[in-house]
Amino acid sequence: MAKYSVATSSTGLRLDHWLAQTIPGPSRSRWQALIRAGNVLVDGETAKPSYELRGKELIEYEIPPAEPVNIIAEEIPLDIVYEDRDIIAINKQPGLVVHPAPGHATGTLVHALLHHCQDLQGVGGRLRPGIVHRIDKDTSGVLVAAKHDAALRSLQDQFKQRTVRKEYQAIVHGLPSPPCGTIDTMIGRHPVHRKKMSARPIGGKQAISHYEVVTKLRGASLVLVRIETGRTHQIRLQMSHIGNPVVGDTLYGGGKGTLGARVRRQMLHALRIELQHPSSAEQLCLSAPLPDDMQTLIRDISH
Repeated sequence: MAKYSVATSSTGLRLDHWLAQTIPGPSRSRWQALIRAGNVLVDGETAKPSYELRGKELIEYEIPPAEPVNIIAEEIPLDIVYEDRDIIAINKQPGLVVHPAPGHATGTLVHALLHHCQDLQGVGGRLRPGIVHRIDKDTSGVLVAAKHDAALRSLQDQFKQRTVRKEYQAIVHGLPSPPCGTIDTMIGRHPVHRKKMSARPIGGKQAISHYEVVTKLRGASLVLVRIETGRTHQIRLQMSHIGNPVVGDTLYGGGKGTLGARVRRQMLHALRIELQHPSSAEQLCLSAPLPDDMQTLIRDISH
């Protein structure tokens, strides 16, 4: 086992925080799992991730080989926006599920990434190798994945610190009023409908979105939405919450009327993501053009 001596300046830090800060590679959540599995000893004894360091402890740890990903890689076409030895960015097509889940054991983006990136096995976990964030099955656009644990940790930290800038475009019913604004709600699981989220006055997690109308259309609007947080169904739920559901979103009221009947999915696209490169610290701006179905609808309902 590798050994480290804790400096007195680290007194008061949680064990999992100290490990994540001191030893490159594993994320804090990965360290928490290793601690719970008994792979980390404090003065020869197991401890909890929340153990508060006193200074001068001897930390011993062992990082076992990554668990093999029990997923068979599949040759699924990918629209690659950017790729190097650290990360890969995909323009995800609508209809493609990001990671395996009940009902989607095959044919996901993870299956495609495992085929394209031969060394992705075990990065970040067994079922979601390299996945830092996700977008819904029927949402298109830019998604970034890490190719190794150090890159994964860097991206996770950026998302946690909210330094990643994510912009979406959506076609919504009606004209939002005011035409630009901020939506700040709490989001949690719907108390009745298992597949839905709900905007709550209390409880859940805070969700913040900034929107502005880009183009007024007949009975609809093209809006640009920048999200500060990345809650499940955030844009779909919050646009519905202010009375302007995303066109085609049957879960949150956007599938009604003649507009909803014209499309086969929610008209939502992850347009742009800005982040710091995990290795070079260069600021990257990665974008994907609006897909054909959204461009066609905009053209058809333009004034």
